[in-house]
Amino acid sequence: MKCFVTGATGHLGNVLVKELYNKGHQVTSLILKGDSLKSVIEPYTRFVEGNILDYDLLKEAVKDYDVVYHLAGMVEIGSGKKKKLYKINVEGTKNILKVCQENKIKRLVYTSSVHAFEESPKGEVMHEPKEFDYKKVKGNYAITKAIASDLILNQTDKDLEVVLVCPSGVIGPFDYQLSNTGQLFVDFLLKRLTAYIKGSYNFVDVRDLVEGIISASIKGRNKEVYLLTGSNITVKELLDMISELTGMKKIKTRLARWFILSMSYFAELYYRMRNQKPLFTYYSIKVLASNHLFSSEKAQKEFGYKTRDIRDTIKDTLDFAKEHYLVKRGKKWKKKLNY
Repeated sequence: MKCFVTGATGHLGNVLVKELYNKGHQVTSLILKGDSLKSVIEPYTRFVEGNILDYDLLKEAVKDYDVVYHLAGMVEIGSGKKKKLYKINVEGTKNILKVCQENKIKRLVYTSSVHAFEESPKGEVMHEPKEFDYKKVKGNYAITKAIASDLILNQTDKDLEVVLVCPSGVIGPFDYQLSNTGQLFVDFLLKRLTAYIKGSYNFVDVRDLVEGIISASIKGRNKEVYLLTGSNITVKELLDMISELTGMKKIKTRLARWFILSMSYFAELYYRMRNQKPLFTYYSIKVLASNHLFSSEKAQKEFGYKTRDIRDTIKDTLDFAKEHYLVKRGKKWKKKLNY
């Protein structure tokens, strides 16, 4: 099968490209010019340099493929970059959809998000949405994903089949760009993390998610949405598990939610000054207090979707973070860590 992948060097993208290759598919990846992570996927794919905002380039590049996996997008949990978010997540998706229609692509698989649809009341298990309404979601990122998802779901070309997958928080190894969650692991290892806040979230292992996406591309039904979610875990449980696996001290100080919310703007400035992905922003704090009870029963029944134990995921994430971000960056880290 011939596959075209956008967002190929991202956390999800690089794992998808490798797995597609391992399953015997021919893979072409769209990457930004000068992408430093090209070497990560170079043995598994051929390349097209450009971006999803260049319609003319896409029209020439996206031809004669069985499946297009559209992963490219911008994840932003801060309060800024509204225009850039819209441009990449909405306008970029419009371009991908249009070239798939014009070039008679057989199937388009779009990676949406659990934040792209309306949240159910706390305690109520959420299933696949029937619609995506940007007016019913909160946060710039969620709004742009809702708009893009609605465009895909309601496209009218009869020759193009579309499948949407909605993952929760992606976690796991091979996080070469260091996501917001990956930053948490690194900060813990470097002993920068000294307090936590009350809250919880649903995380899915990137490797399980990739298997789900590939299965959805083959067995998923046209114009259907599939929740590809994982395990619910509190912030405290996650940090305690990291502590147990590393032998490092547990973080016992819990900050009041009202205090963190009031300081969230300054926290964003702090992380920007340090050129790091933010952990606690106004949006992320709200998300940790939201309903994150999701059912992936539909994907389980239709194409055998399954997930591994969250403890195994955390261990593998730690091993990758230690090796890629710490040990490889100099001997000084080895002295700083008892891990």
